[in-house]
Amino acid sequence: MHASQARSAGLGLALASAFAFGGSGVAAKPLIEAGLDPLHVVWLRVAGAALVMLPVAWRHRNLVRERPVLLAGFGLFAVAGVQAFYFASLSRIPVGVALLIEYLAPALVLGWVRFVQRRPVTRAAAAGVVLAVCGLACVVEVWAGLSFDVIGLLLALGAACCQVGYFVLSDQGAGHGDKTEAEPPHPVGVIAYGLLVGTAVLTVVARPWGMDWSVLGSSADMDGRDVPAWLLLGWIVLLATVLAYVTGVVSVRLLSPQVAGVVACLEAVIATVLAWVLLGEHLSAPQLVGGGVVLVGAFIAQSSAPRPPSGPVASGPGVAAATAAEAPDPAAAGSELSRPQAPS
Repeated sequence: MHASQARSAGLGLALASAFAFGGSGVAAKPLIEAGLDPLHVVWLRVAGAALVMLPVAWRHRNLVRERPVLLAGFGLFAVAGVQAFYFASLSRIPVGVALLIEYLAPALVLGWVRFVQRRPVTRAAAAGVVLAVCGLACVVEVWAGLSFDVIGLLLALGAACCQVGYFVLSDQGAGHGDKTEAEPPHPVGVIAYGLLVGTAVLTVVARPWGMDWSVLGSSADMDGRDVPAWLLLGWIVLLATVLAYVTGVVSVRLLSPQVAGVVACLEAVIATVLAWVLLGEHLSAPQLVGGGVVLVGAFIAQSSAPRPPSGPVASGPGVAAATAAEAPDPAAAGSELSRPQAPS
């Protein structure tokens, strides 16, 4: 796959991931209103996806021996951490505030790249993040219920940090800059074991044995329409989790954490629009303006990445790796610029 093709594919997958993740709340809200606890919905989401991915986990069981730290980190931060911290923050601060803080992750990703990996960050990328965050503030109408609960804010910030782990670990799983690794770990295998680890962690937190299982056999209300609860659960598991994680991780490998992170800001816009269409939650003028600002910020950030040289790009099993131009030049910058081998 050539560099331009890899970049186009990465952007397409990042958008698909944003759409898939953005639809999770629309499907989850009717289940919660039907009587399921939010943490139980999260457990069903992750455990169901882990069950679907079991054959993949068995196929790539060598990863348990070869990359245990990566698998544990992905499951703990990218799967369980984001969900648990976010839903815990909702009990103390408004939804809009929690969502905005969680989506500070792209800015934190830039900080990771600049100060931990010591790689340069373009001004355009930074400007794109600033625009996207400002747009998100309008999309979630953060001023509608601003509350300064310190513990709640810290929990939401924890979700943002775990979201950073999702982008950083997705990128590091590719093995970029590691001259000793012949072949990067398969991204879908990493996701499969991450979901298994996440299920184990969330089982302790959510305690699903106390769940009202009868809700899954009934219907849930979606803006006046009765929808089978099992159909909504299938949406959450297959589209908003399995498809979302697979396309998201692969897009990070084809692009970079900072670019994919800003494109992921579109999730809040997509969630708001879907809630408007499917749940009857109407958009205000500031939300429409904010959605446009997020789009502009995402476009600026994704177009700011350095253009790779023409020619084929090395690829791992089933997915092309990120371009060589996005990786630091050891001769010019020193070996400390390579991505560390080890967490939205």
